[in-house]
Amino acid sequence: MNLTTPVLVFPAISLLLLAYTNRFVVLTQVIRHLHNQNQNNLTETVARQIANLGLRLRLIRRMQALGVLSFILAASAMFLLLLEFERTAQYLFGGSVVLLIGSLFFSLFEILISTNAIEIELKVIEAKMSRGELG
Repeated sequence: MNLTTPVLVFPAISLLLLAYTNRFVVLTQVIRHLHNQNQNNLTETVARQIANLGLRLRLIRRMQALGVLSFILAASAMFLLLLEFERTAQYLFGGSVVLLIGSLFFSLFEILISTNAIEIELKVIEAKMSRGELG
């Protein structure tokens, strides 16, 4: 393994962390909006939506944590390669890849929850349309 191997994951991890942060920001805005809009009359549906969004936020926090740890291990592997501790650097880089894979699995789970939630919302809209309740 040479120095360029761990360097290859830097752009991928950076882009993932940016995407994760954007998802986190959007979800927090949606939660705040739902809470402010329904503060006086919090229905069961809105409470369930907020709980679902809370779960997604926790998943994103785990995704971010694993991504950051992956980034740290990749950077540490590069440093150890500079110091010519190749075997230890290989182990750290392997750990970095494992953490990155874990982060991606959490991302997949969060995406599945997200798409299930929007499918339920679409079914409600379709039902209202079929009953003539919407425009």
